Amino acid sequence: MAGRKKQPLAVIQGKGKSKHLTKEEIELRQNHEEKMRGSIDKVAAPSYLTAKQKREFEDLADELMSLGIFSNLDVDALARYLDSKYQYIQFVRDMKKIKPTETIQMDDGRKITVANDDYPKLLRAKNTLFNECRAAASDLGLTISSRLKLVIPQPDNSQPKSEAERRFRDRL
Repeated sequence: MAGRKKQPLAVIQGKGKSKHLTKEEIELRQNHEEKMRGSIDKVAAPSYLTAKQKREFEDLADELMSLGIFSNLDVDALARYLDSKYQYIQFVRDMKKIKPTETIQMDDGRKITVANDDYPKLLRAKNTLFNECRAAASDLGLTISSRLKLVIPQPDNSQPKSEAERRFRDRL
């Protein structure tokens, strides 16, 4: 179903657009959002992660929990992000050992440079791993753009603007 993404109540209120909601609707929505948040009592690194990945898992989980955007329900998503990140890093290290071109010695003694036939396939695999990692990071709020979407705007409590300020804004 197409349409706008549902925004948290705090965002709607921060934008000053909650006038269409009744007190009852606001209370129901707050209760629903609180239930959807999930608990954080069982946040632990899955056993299939390496020791290094588990340490990073703990660090990231602590950061995300302090932001209030991580719960038990997100454990596997963070583990998949770390797994794809480490696969990407290892792939890049291995790919640096492979050159995009090869020098071939001809029968007459000349050397010519030709493209490595496997290099485009490796680039596609690298891009796939990168996109997988980026998407997982974005879902978890690990990128700057995804965190900016989580920022709750503060309501404008400034003094009412004069007629001239409304008409000319900051040009006065």
